[in-house]
Amino acid sequence: MALARLRLLDRYGLLSPALSATALRSLGDLRALCTLSTTLRSGAGEDEIERIRREFDDAKRNYLSIPAAIKDMPKMNPQGIYVNKNVKLDDLQVYGFDYDYTLSHYSEHLQCLIYDLAKRHLVNELKYPESCLQYEYDRTFPIRGLYYDRLKGCLLKLDFFGSIEPDGCFFGRQRLSLSEIKELYGTRHIGRDQARHLVGLMDVFCFSEACLIADIVQHFIDAKLEFDPSYIYEDVNQSIQHVHRSGLIHRQILSEPEKFLIKKSQVFRFLKMLKEKGKKLFLLTNSPFYFVDGGMRYLLEVLFLNLNLLNVACQRNMKNIFAYSNILCIDYFHNLVGQDQHFDGNSWRELFDVVIAQANKPTFYNSDHPFRVYDTQKDTLTFTAVDKFLPDQVYYHGCLKSFLQITKWKGSEVIYFGDHLLSDLRGPSKAGWRTAAVIRELEDEIEIQNGDSYRFQQAKLSIIHDLLGKVHAAVVSTEKGQVYKALLNELNAERRQCRSGMRDLFNTSFGATFLTDTGRESSFSYHIHQYADIYTSKLENFLSYAPESWLHPPHDIKIMPHNAKVPASLFSTS
Repeated sequence: MALARLRLLDRYGLLSPALSATALRSLGDLRALCTLSTTLRSGAGEDEIERIRREFDDAKRNYLSIPAAIKDMPKMNPQGIYVNKNVKLDDLQVYGFDYDYTLSHYSEHLQCLIYDLAKRHLVNELKYPESCLQYEYDRTFPIRGLYYDRLKGCLLKLDFFGSIEPDGCFFGRQRLSLSEIKELYGTRHIGRDQARHLVGLMDVFCFSEACLIADIVQHFIDAKLEFDPSYIYEDVNQSIQHVHRSGLIHRQILSEPEKFLIKKSQVFRFLKMLKEKGKKLFLLTNSPFYFVDGGMRYLLEVLFLNLNLLNVACQRNMKNIFAYSNILCIDYFHNLVGQDQHFDGNSWRELFDVVIAQANKPTFYNSDHPFRVYDTQKDTLTFTAVDKFLPDQVYYHGCLKSFLQITKWKGSEVIYFGDHLLSDLRGPSKAGWRTAAVIRELEDEIEIQNGDSYRFQQAKLSIIHDLLGKVHAAVVSTEKGQVYKALLNELNAERRQCRSGMRDLFNTSFGATFLTDTGRESSFSYHIHQYADIYTSKLENFLSYAPESWLHPPHDIKIMPHNAKVPASLFSTS
């Protein structure tokens, strides 16, 4: 363009003869230099592609050496406590707990029960087709941390930055391809306007809800019926809420506690240790008191049943104590429950300074609702004002503002444990409490990440990503475009295979809870990072840490401390 302009100026005599000759010669040299530079860069790019091809071929031949290379890599502790923000346990004087999936844990039968009860409510009360009754809960389908799009009817798994996972978008039970996702959403990234239509499914109770939503959507797809996705969410959510609020699920669990509740005696050892250290304990749950009371009594029964059997065995001088109990040592039980013979399943409340049921979280954290005393004998609420908490009383409703005014507890000395990141922990974290997330999936996912199969695929993926970065950085001429595309397609195919292999180790539909198939942290991890100062798989993991411990995040981890990174440099083939 500049050369043509100078020629035009010279043509009309607007340049001096000397300047004209010099300028044209200089620009000609410049054009020749640019052409040579482009040619050299292109040639270098072509050589680079050939070199990357050789690296890739060498890498494929050397895949068998990966297991030996990763053998000595450190493994993460499945029972560890992982830290997002510094927490000095010695500074904590007050420990608060949710009940469901924090103090208590449930078997897989519970999800089936919730699913079936909600499904029947859809058909019997909301007049959904009776053919919907054929569906059953599929434990292999959902994970925690999904989103339902009320506008488009899709179940989504998002990454840390709010983009749709390439293989994590389902319409009903059908996985959408990347091209279908882009056709539906325009881009993988969920913008602010689109995010308004998303509903987060963040706790374990949402497993059955996610599965039922997908099955009902699939029913309408198969029947070729028009439907509004927002109505399906409203109806399914209403049915799930009915199962909880009507007490159907609570009565069923208490009628068969051995089927639904998992006994974990170490939880009560942890609570008793805190009491012995002079800590204050409170229970804050949305569940009704009769349900919590029945569950806690059942969970404590095992301690005293085994202790009594063990004492009988010792009195009879039995050599094989296992005929009566699975407990190895009587000292263990004395440490667990102490010498208090009066402490039994009926007096679990002695562990807690304050017991609050039907708290209506998360509204509890920002409302002005007053506390009411619950009469456990008459099953009624009293009318007297609550201006102090008594250890032998049970309280309903209330709010955070009144709670702090009555207890005089400072936010920085309080830590609250819960499993729901939004309902349980978002409010306390904003109020200045320390927060701890109990995420049961963490233990299993760390076990998988520690396994050779996962690390083998992760190492391969690191190598592929390293090579893809080099390919994208190379400059290739048109003549060599086919070679470039062939290598790029082969690397992308290898990457898809690695991602699929890693995903299927966790969940064949959505993969890991904490990670996306691309190896990035998930949106669920984002919420943990935002609202949980610390997180672990179960309460009893704290028994491995001294009460005076100072928990701090490792400085070499940027986002989630439990996700080990395998650098590609360990497997360099050049």
